[in-house]
Amino acid sequence: MDFDVVVVGARCAGASTALLLARQGRRVLLVDKAPFPSDTMSTLYIHQPGVTRLARWGVLDDVVASGCPPLDTISHDIDGLSLTSAVPSEDGFSAAYAPRRYVLDDLLVRAAVSAGAEFMDRAQVQELVWRDDRVAGVRLKTGDATTTVSAGLVIGADGMRSKVADLVDAPVLRSDPLASCVYYTFWRGLRTGFGFHERVGRWIARIPTHDDLTIVAAYMPQAEFAEARRDPGEAYLSAVKSTAPELYEQMMSTERADRWRGTGDQRNYFRKAHGPGWALVGDAAHHLDTISARGITNAFVQADLIADAMSGVQAEDTAAVDEATSDFARTMADTLDGPYKSTLELARLNPTKTRLRMLHAVAGSPELTSRYFALVSGVIGMREFMTADLVDLL
Repeated sequence: MDFDVVVVGARCAGASTALLLARQGRRVLLVDKAPFPSDTMSTLYIHQPGVTRLARWGVLDDVVASGCPPLDTISHDIDGLSLTSAVPSEDGFSAAYAPRRYVLDDLLVRAAVSAGAEFMDRAQVQELVWRDDRVAGVRLKTGDATTTVSAGLVIGADGMRSKVADLVDAPVLRSDPLASCVYYTFWRGLRTGFGFHERVGRWIARIPTHDDLTIVAAYMPQAEFAEARRDPGEAYLSAVKSTAPELYEQMMSTERADRWRGTGDQRNYFRKAHGPGWALVGDAAHHLDTISARGITNAFVQADLIADAMSGVQAEDTAAVDEATSDFARTMADTLDGPYKSTLELARLNPTKTRLRMLHAVAGSPELTSRYFALVSGVIGMREFMTADLVDLL
């Protein structure tokens, strides 16, 4: 079996990468060790830059048709403040979405297949094929059979514990300590909308999704994880009650619709994301604490970046392929540096005096509040946010 590109991992990063590369006319094989459709741990939320990409790729209409509710308002309660605004608009799209992953990932895989990619689920990478110190394909195990696939480029999109990253010995170039841990579950019938509740040591997120369900996630300091995992329900409910008592009361009057889910393994890093015949995208290349719900959006950004870098590059021109993946890795690190730093600040769960002063300043102005949420969602950058009118208030 010969392909231009093999993409390992068919979740948000891998499926969208396969979709875009297939639309360039490349022969693409997309594989995943899991059965599809299937669920995975996720905050689900897609920030506006991710929503606009789904629209551009022709997938947003399918997300809407799946019954995923539009999220058109956002709120943030902190230090006695309650900031509320419309969800920031970008390119005419004024709602965010948080689809269940077994819906979103499947829609992206279907779009990739429609674009010409081949897809294999339940296919596990056993090893990479090397030729002249260059990755030249993969060996896959499907059931009891082993298949060798040749490819000009192998892209690992197989998550934080990436097998491809391990096989190429991709070093971590930048990392920061674990900061938070999280437990979450789904509640049926909440009417709270999308938003956050923050205080020192706690961050509570509420994110509506399919089937009248709302994720409520409780973030706590990493130092509390060992104790929290002994009784996740107690730790979770205590965190919500102390941080967002009104939300807690609403939860107690509705139905918990799932088990407790959580993790303390919220790594923060950038890996080396390219090498001879290989590249990494999504969490395989870069992972950050889930408190900012940037994972899906970052995956889409990376898919766009690697597709842009590969545009016009011929599969057989190995030097050009390697130059393109090098350009991708450099641009990716630069593009995601800002969200990485701001996420680390949130994940420490200790709002700085400077940030609190800024939030008090924006709370008195609907325009500044809207601009603040545009900054949080990635619609604007810090320079655009910190205009003269805000600086005058600080």
